[in-house]
Amino acid sequence: MVLSLAPLLGLLLLQAAPVAGRPTSTIRGVVEVRLDLPSASARPSVNEMGAPARHDTPDRRRSVVYFETAPQGAFEDHDRPHAAMDQKNESFVPYVLPIAIGTTVDFPNRDRTFHNVFSLSKPQRFDLGRYAAGRSKAVRFDRPGVVRVFCDIHSHMNAFILVFAHRFFAATDENGAYRIDNVPPGTYNLAVWTDGRVRGVKSVRVGDDGGIVTQDFVVE
Repeated sequence: MVLSLAPLLGLLLLQAAPVAGRPTSTIRGVVEVRLDLPSASARPSVNEMGAPARHDTPDRRRSVVYFETAPQGAFEDHDRPHAAMDQKNESFVPYVLPIAIGTTVDFPNRDRTFHNVFSLSKPQRFDLGRYAAGRSKAVRFDRPGVVRVFCDIHSHMNAFILVFAHRFFAATDENGAYRIDNVPPGTYNLAVWTDGRVRGVKSVRVGDDGGIVTQDFVVE
């Protein structure tokens, strides 16, 4: 299933309004990736014969779960701390970085070689130029959308930055788990994005009594 990403990341719909003193909930779950995805590592491993190694366990840290539309009050939190995408072992770490509009992303060079971080994506075009090990440069992201990141020196390096117009999103961890906290009561469309595409959408109902709502995904 291929869905348009721009409206999913940027649309604000007043579905539910947080009320003072009203309990909020947590939505959590696990994303099971069954796709045969290419490795997110810049340097693919090889077996003893020199051929690309086969990995039976998929990379579980490359999915993002998020609300297609945000509840009222999603923009009340104006705190936009810095995020970071490292350049390490000729790879971008993390491979997928979800952030909110207004976030500044630092790109520290932790390798022993020069890097040149750039993007030609419509939501955020930039070119940081070449800089050496131990240095860091930064970009502020002010428009929602999907930003592909590359290194002009190392063509095998690439990553994704997903910029949201709200705060209701979470990346999966090494176990494929995600967690979205402080969700007000309402019904929401919960989407899962994996490696460049929206892979599924499910409707989730959050009640008035707070607590935990579990919603798992299977990407195949």
